[in-house]
Amino acid sequence: MKKFSTLRTVALGLALSVAVGAAAQAKNPMVGGAAMYPTKNIVENASHSKDHKTLVAAVKAAGLVSTLEGKGPFTVFAPTDEAFAALPKGTVDTLLKPENKDKLTKILTCHVVAGDVMSKALDKMIKDGGGEYDVKTVGGCVVKAKENKGKITLTDESGGTAHVTIADVKQSNGVIHVVDKVLLPKS
Repeated sequence: MKKFSTLRTVALGLALSVAVGAAAQAKNPMVGGAAMYPTKNIVENASHSKDHKTLVAAVKAAGLVSTLEGKGPFTVFAPTDEAFAALPKGTVDTLLKPENKDKLTKILTCHVVAGDVMSKALDKMIKDGGGEYDVKTVGGCVVKAKENKGKITLTDESGGTAHVTIADVKQSNGVIHVVDKVLLPKS
């Protein structure tokens, strides 16, 4: 009887640790087929997402790796490869050239907010702002955040609208919200 009780305790312990592990995994979504670990920084996690290869290449070309690996906290609205591909043909290749580093840096920093802004906090700011909230980025851009049917949208200074497709991806130095469009500064 004692052997059965010990076996049951071990089985219960294993089940509990699997459940706790699954719950921890469920709290931080998968992005681009990769697990996003809250113990890793923004660059480390983004580098593993198959949907953010262009973003990572752009961050490297702009010289922003050490910044986004830094202490933060930062909130990054991270455009997918598909979002970059939707830009006019040749835009990404042109931006990645060394002579366009300043322009690329401006675009990328228009996706970064100082602080750790989870979607629930952003939603509250939108509601407190009467349905719209001006998000000030580290690049000096102002992005208008709105909520529509439970989804957050961001309108850039050029009038383009991005939708947050995956929210609240926790990082050791902030949070990533995946977006489906590249946010552009006014021309």
